[in-house]
Amino acid sequence: MLKRFFILCSGADADILAESASGEQNKYAGIGATVFFTAIMAFIAASYALYTVFDNYFTAIFFGLIWGLLIFNLDRFIVSTIKKKDNFLDELLQASPRIILAIIIAIVISKPLELKIFEKEIDRVLLEQKNDLTLANKEQIATQYTPSITAIDREIDALKQEITTKETEVNDLYETYIAEAEGRKGTEIVGKGPVYKEKREKHDAALEELVAIKKDNADKIAGLEAQKTELATAYEDQVVNSQPIIDNFDGLMARVTALNELPWLPSFFIFLLFLAIETSPIFAKLLSPKGEYDYKLEDAEGEIKTWVEQKEAQRKVVLQTDFDINDRVYGDLSEEEELYAYKKKIAREMMKKQQDAFYKRQTGIL
Repeated sequence: MLKRFFILCSGADADILAESASGEQNKYAGIGATVFFTAIMAFIAASYALYTVFDNYFTAIFFGLIWGLLIFNLDRFIVSTIKKKDNFLDELLQASPRIILAIIIAIVISKPLELKIFEKEIDRVLLEQKNDLTLANKEQIATQYTPSITAIDREIDALKQEITTKETEVNDLYETYIAEAEGRKGTEIVGKGPVYKEKREKHDAALEELVAIKKDNADKIAGLEAQKTELATAYEDQVVNSQPIIDNFDGLMARVTALNELPWLPSFFIFLLFLAIETSPIFAKLLSPKGEYDYKLEDAEGEIKTWVEQKEAQRKVVLQTDFDINDRVYGDLSEEEELYAYKKKIAREMMKKQQDAFYKRQTGIL
């Protein structure tokens, strides 16, 4: 039963093979087994690839099964359409489009399995890419907020500098009126005279201004700091909201790109393996000599072809004979007086009816 199933997979004529030797049956059973297991590998590869896309087992298995059946049908078609000929070059020319198609199928099948085989290495590459993307994303988002934060920092620094400048002025005025009282500067008279009072009043006025500036600037700085906090919060929120997009950067295309960054030799050998599996039925038929099945198939096809050609030739002879008979029949009829007189009578009656109809129409118009 298994042998019959594999023969079915090979696309060979089961009725002809049933009358062939056991070796012929085993050969085509082996070809069919290769076609079947290639379809199984295509199903597994497609299911894994689609799982990375849909992230759902049932969907991936369903479409993977459809893909496996499609590959099975293509491989079966490729193998079954290769006919043995007397010239190897003719066979190779006949098989060349099918070999190209087999190469394409091998690439499509091998790539998802390469992704699974090198999954750990691909995850490492993806992690590096995600880290780079995270840093780049933070820098890109920061460019939206950095100018505003820098402007706020400059404004805060200006307010603080204003306070520092006023404090320096107040300290200088303090030093001036103290020095005046001690007689070290100014009038150099010890004691609190009129000049001392004038400088003291100037210092006290500047001190009041300093207190007012400190209070006013402290409120402004608090407001600016609140703005900075809001901008920092907005920056963090945008980074957090965009991070899931980067975390999900592990789809099929990302994994294929990451695979291309790994050494090419292991992937190439896996591709060669699937290429050998995919093309082995084709080359098995090309390299094997004509067997009993091939001769019987050629004989059956030749019999049908001869029968069709014979029927076509008979139809042409029958048609030509019918033409010849018709020519003779109508030639003989054209010489009969009775047929001539009958057609003349019919023509005369037809012309009378036409004349009567014309007369009635003309009379009606008048």
